[in-house]
Amino acid sequence: MAGSNDVILPTKTQGAPISQSRRVLGDLNQNIIKAPPGKRTIPSKKPLVPVHRPVTRTNNAQITTKQSLPCPEGKKQKIQTIPDGIYTEDCCINDVEDDFNAPMFVQHTEAMLEEIDKMDEDTYEEPVLDIDTADEGDPLAVVEYIDDIYRNYRKQEISSCVSPSYMSQQHDITDKMRGILIDWLIEVHYKFELMEETLYLTVNLIDRFLERQTVTRKKLQLVGVTAMLLACKYEEVSVPVVDDFIVISDKAYTRSEVLVMEKEMMNTLQFNLSVPTQYVFIKRFLKAAQSYKELELLSFYLIDMCLVEYEMLRFSPSLLAAAAVFTAECTLNRSRKWTKTSQVHSNYSENHLLECSKMMVSLHQKSGTGKLVSVFKKYGTSKYGYIGRTQPANFMLDPKFWD
Repeated sequence: MAGSNDVILPTKTQGAPISQSRRVLGDLNQNIIKAPPGKRTIPSKKPLVPVHRPVTRTNNAQITTKQSLPCPEGKKQKIQTIPDGIYTEDCCINDVEDDFNAPMFVQHTEAMLEEIDKMDEDTYEEPVLDIDTADEGDPLAVVEYIDDIYRNYRKQEISSCVSPSYMSQQHDITDKMRGILIDWLIEVHYKFELMEETLYLTVNLIDRFLERQTVTRKKLQLVGVTAMLLACKYEEVSVPVVDDFIVISDKAYTRSEVLVMEKEMMNTLQFNLSVPTQYVFIKRFLKAAQSYKELELLSFYLIDMCLVEYEMLRFSPSLLAAAAVFTAECTLNRSRKWTKTSQVHSNYSENHLLECSKMMVSLHQKSGTGKLVSVFKKYGTSKYGYIGRTQPANFMLDPKFWD
């Protein structure tokens, strides 16, 4: 930076365009030489006018051009010293008369800073994570087709769902009997140590069959064990035999009765066992939520409680799965949490999950009470990390939570 004893030599920049103003300033800086020692350059009689406005590129070029004009022939050029300072677009030059070494400062007002912060908040957008990058080398993950697979699942779930009022067509059984049956099957599923997929398919087969066929209460348990037998054949590697289900039902039915019901159920369902249940969706949504063990267990705990409740049939499998993950996250974090990544992969916003999540919290509050406690006992064991003891997210029932 030029000092008070420096002289700026004129440069050949007459008529320089505005776009070259920065180049001209650079040329000026290169032509700075030291004045003779002991002598101070006297400024012209006309004092410099302090600049109290931002210096833009246009003003900067004008200043440079004026000081670089050549002196007419026959006249002695008056050398004028420019005060120290850096011309920038965001700075104001603050100089003191007769003091060319006065420091400059950047004047930022509080309003400017608030405006900058507001602009940053408005322009920030939460990124959507690629949750399949880590599985690109795993052929079983079928990363290339995973989006198409779940797109197909969403189309299929529409046809695989049952009417939430189908029980009105049944004359001898009620929704409470259905709840008792499924609560008992959850206990059977746990004792047989079957896969999670088997339980969700079993409940799906029961509801789809009862929607199409009227059943007496005497045969309701037979429908349940037959549905689990079919689900085991479809999902399990080691399948329990028919006699196992006869024993577990206290020999209430014979082997021939089970086989006859198996044929009737398969014909009624038109051999369609390949349906997307809550399981396939919840596994995907847990992956999008960057799940950990506690979150996974609590999500399955919430969705298992929904299996017993007839009123939860109003929600599709994908919505139940998304609401379970969202409610579990809020329960463990004690705050509202649903990331952009989860929203994109589930296709559900928080507003879509509101009603279902509230009902899950209500079920969580009542878990362990009443007669249907198989889910609570199952998730109260060490195998499931005693997740059944988790306190429910009561704050989610407050309307202010959703504001």
